[in-house]
Amino acid sequence: MSAHQELPTNERDFILRWLHRVMRLAAYLLAIAMVVVILVGVASVIHTIYLNLATPPYFLIPDIIKTFGAFLAVLIAYEIFSNITLYIRADVFPMKLVVATAIMAISRKLIILDMEEYSALDLVGMGSVILGLGLAYWLISIADARGASGRAGSLLSGAHTLTPSSKTDTP
Repeated sequence: MSAHQELPTNERDFILRWLHRVMRLAAYLLAIAMVVVILVGVASVIHTIYLNLATPPYFLIPDIIKTFGAFLAVLIAYEIFSNITLYIRADVFPMKLVVATAIMAISRKLIILDMEEYSALDLVGMGSVILGLGLAYWLISIADARGASGRAGSLLSGAHTLTPSSKTDTP
């Protein structure tokens, strides 16, 4: 094989080959479902904005934070769709995108956070998660930059196309 493959459809074992095809079909169905979720989310955001602008007091959005949360929820859905489609491709290892999606999700949580609902320990935990994800993203970016300059260790990079010289699945 010349590329990284999570679910190779040319597996020697019939059962594994069949199961890999089923799982790839499931990934395609998830991608289709996510497109529906994104379109419904976009329609919902537009509808919410329209209702807020068309009712008194006109041209004001009373709860802008919730509106931002709805926007970010749609963007997170888009990122999940990107993760699914990259997972379907055989030449991509989407680690950086997965971490970026997690950063966006926790950031959305912080943007719409109601401080009265959480304790100080909860906030310390969220901060730790953000710090850890930021560190992971930074390390992956360094590995990606090294891979782009021709050095070894680029398999941790996000959405990196594997070349025959960097393949990891040789028999």
